[in-house]
This record gives sequence, C-alpha cells and structure tokens, in this order.
Amino acid sequence: MDDNLNSRAQRDSEGTPLRIFLVEDSEDVRDLIVESLSEIAGVRLVGYAETELEALRHLQQNSYDVLILDIQLKQGNGMSLLQSLARSNTRRQSEVKVVFSNHVSPTYRRVGVQCGVQHFFDKSSELPLLCDLLEELAQKRAGTSGRTSSSNNTPPQGPAQTGGM
Repeated sequence: MDDNLNSRAQRDSEGTPLRIFLVEDSEDVRDLIVESLSEIAGVRLVGYAETELEALRHLQQNSYDVLILDIQLKQGNGMSLLQSLARSNTRRQSEVKVVFSNHVSPTYRRVGVQCGVQHFFDKSSELPLLCDLLEELAQKRAGTSGRTSSSNNTPPQGPAQTGGM
C-alpha cells in the first residue's frame, strides 16, 4: 500500500496529466483513440460518452482539460452538445474543444467556432494531427516532451464513466 501511495505521489509531483473526455459513439474509433492516447506522455482519458445526453450529464459535473467530440452520435449530436455547454456557463475558458469527425464542412466549422471549438480534425485522415495537438498541449502543461507510454493513462470504465480520476 505504501508503494502505491509513493508511486502516486511521485506521479503527482511530476505534474497533473492533461485530462481528456471523449464523446464518440463508434467503439472502433474510440478504441483507436484510446490506443493512441496511451502513446502520449502526460495525458489521461478521464471518461467517455456515446450520446449527447450522457456527455452533457458528465461534463456538467466533472472537469476536463480537452473535450474531443464527434458530430454524429447514437443520440443527439456534438454541435447540440456544444451549444448546451455554452448555455450552461459552467465551463472554463481554458478547456480546449476539439471536433474529430467525418463531418468537418465549413458550416459545421462555423457553428463549432461559435461554440468555442478551437480545432477540427477529419476522422478519416487526421488522427496523427490530433495526437500531435494533444502531445503539444501535454508538453506545455508539464514542461516535458516526447511521445511515450504513460502510467497516467487509464482505460475508461464505460459510457460517461470516469477512468481513474
């Protein structure tokens, strides 16, 4: 038990990981993102949701640093989620919002920017660019560099569940 506390204290002293919440209904895409996150030092997936309602419930009560969301979901959509979050006034300005979707048309981009989206990535071809962004944000937060396996990454426990918060 003391070893666990000591290793946790050591991790905490190295800096707080970049907390990522993912809104993605495709299990295959979600697994691909989780696998990619495991290669980036200083990031931790704190949870995910498959629907707009699950995501809204979780995000209104929990903190994150980066929100990655798809536009088309099993129920609802990412743009409506962003609009609901913007209306709730519970979010911090420092939270980074990223759309990772097959739907990155100028119309979606315009609405997204109005709702605070800073980055858009095409799901079909820009996963490496998304990872580069997350690595850059984690480096800025921790003052370190390099894409390596991180002990701060924990798999999510299920829809709208936290992963080791």
